[in-house]
Amino acid sequence: MAEGAESERVRELQARLRQIGYFHRSPTAFYGSLTAGAVTRFQKGRRLPATGAVDEATWAELVGATRKPTPDELRPPTTNELDTPDPRCATGRVLCISKESRTLAWMIDGKVVSAMDVRFGSVSTPTREGVFKVDRKERTWTSTLYHSEMPYSMFFSRGQAVHYSADFAARGYDGGSHGCVNVRDKARLARVFEQVRVGDKVVVHW
Repeated sequence: MAEGAESERVRELQARLRQIGYFHRSPTAFYGSLTAGAVTRFQKGRRLPATGAVDEATWAELVGATRKPTPDELRPPTTNELDTPDPRCATGRVLCISKESRTLAWMIDGKVVSAMDVRFGSVSTPTREGVFKVDRKERTWTSTLYHSEMPYSMFFSRGQAVHYSADFAARGYDGGSHGCVNVRDKARLARVFEQVRVGDKVVVHW
């Protein structure tokens, strides 16, 4: 395998490299410059010829250092890699939201039930950090301040809420919210919305 290749074997390569900290993206099945760089670093770490391409020796070394990727590892639920949950997320029912990894993990008793990419408020309207509770849920909602649609809103801090954002889905991280936690995977958020109860904990952390 080398740059320009695209296959399920490349996806497996990326997932295995990710397991041991050489690849920090979701597997795409395309062998581009990021994959080549990850392979080069792995080869240097294992004292193999640093070609950036995968030959039999490199593949054998990688397989020996990793395990067969799970379906979730091959096609992760988030683009961003989940970081270690904040200790405050370890017990109970929690929306654990990391500004560092830009992810939301819906957790029950320390186990991640669902995860998704999120974005936050701008510098002028930051998302507040701390421990909160879901104080109300609105399946359909329009912001009274900004007149924007906020489906599947779960409010947790004086008007700030976790909600689906069509703008995030369309523009990604080129935009920002007015303080809310934006989610771009509407179907995944809808499922979590059905599970979350008023009173469940929300932790926003770095």
